[in-house]
Amino acid sequence: MDPVQRLDSTQVYANAWMTVREDRVRRHDGSPGIYGVIDKPDYALVIPLDGERVMLVEQFRYPLGRRRWEFPQGTAPDRAALPPDQLAARELREETGLVAGTMTAIGSLDVAAGMSSQRGHVYLATDLTEGPPERELEEQDMRAAWFPRATFESMIRTGDITDAQTVAAYTQLLLHEHHR
Repeated sequence: MDPVQRLDSTQVYANAWMTVREDRVRRHDGSPGIYGVIDKPDYALVIPLDGERVMLVEQFRYPLGRRRWEFPQGTAPDRAALPPDQLAARELREETGLVAGTMTAIGSLDVAAGMSSQRGHVYLATDLTEGPPERELEEQDMRAAWFPRATFESMIRTGDITDAQTVAAYTQLLLHEHHR
């Protein structure tokens, strides 16, 4: 038996990207509780790697009120579910214009397991061909740029890159390279 049993669920908000629900639960000891859960479809995060360079995208992140550098990542429109490899190829092309000759799955990430059901799928993109990006309306202010890996790592150390998924995905890349 699960340590927490859902008794009922009420959707309290929905838009094209997510739903928010409140679940009444019973804990393992029988005591009642409430969970607020953000449901979002799985996302793909792609590490475009060309030799010793990685491509990042920079965009304004409204909840933070700041522009942030990160690896290309996202979900399909209207909460659609796509196979992770198709979603990864779509996000890479959409945000950077790159097409990967080789796309390798290297890991999974849970975004915020205490409040969200969303999971991420991390891909390494190599053998890259450049083309024009196909950005969505919300991504019009986005820009993409190549960074040497040493610069990228320095940006993490100095706090210029703070996106948790980007930092975690890079760790997965390092482990992938270490165990090849």
